[in-house]
Amino acid sequence: MSTGRPAPTAAAVGAAQRAGRAPVAGRAPTTTCVQELLAGRSDLSREQLIPLLQQIQAREGFLSQVAMTELAMALDTPVASVYGVATFYNQFRFAPLGRHVIELCRGTACHVKQSLALQQHLQRRLRLRPDGNSTDRRFTVIKVACLGACSIAPVIKLDGEFYGNLTVDRLDALLDSVDREDHGSASADPAEEVSAA
Repeated sequence: MSTGRPAPTAAAVGAAQRAGRAPVAGRAPTTTCVQELLAGRSDLSREQLIPLLQQIQAREGFLSQVAMTELAMALDTPVASVYGVATFYNQFRFAPLGRHVIELCRGTACHVKQSLALQQHLQRRLRLRPDGNSTDRRFTVIKVACLGACSIAPVIKLDGEFYGNLTVDRLDALLDSVDREDHGSASADPAEEVSAA
């Protein structure tokens, strides 16, 4: 008897099992974020894709391959359609955030004041992967169109705090301060480190 839904591929099931989100022989099944979100809902439709993706990301912090595959199956839509929507919008992330989040402004004022040099420096110093995460997963760098702090350009937001009038040297001082803080060394406030640089 057909349910009208395509059977999950072996790759999707394998990915779900590796992520601990699908039944494995000999193990009790676990409830996934997608299953919890959709439990008891009978009003599912493709028109709800974006809000459902937003809810998954709000709960999980990012959109995993497993979650998108499960959602596609629940909405009876191709996984490629879910990926297409998710990758179209900048609001969606496909990897967990690092411990420290750096939002790098690339707006006009910041661009004119050399934010590209800051971006390139962060790429080198933090050894950023294509997903914006550092190789040690301590940092996530997110490029944003504008942080709305043009008067202190170039500017970043580190863990919710604004740091402006940055140079590569001042950025290094800020990152050094974060390193000392993470490793338990006595250190000054990161804002003081930047103003002293």
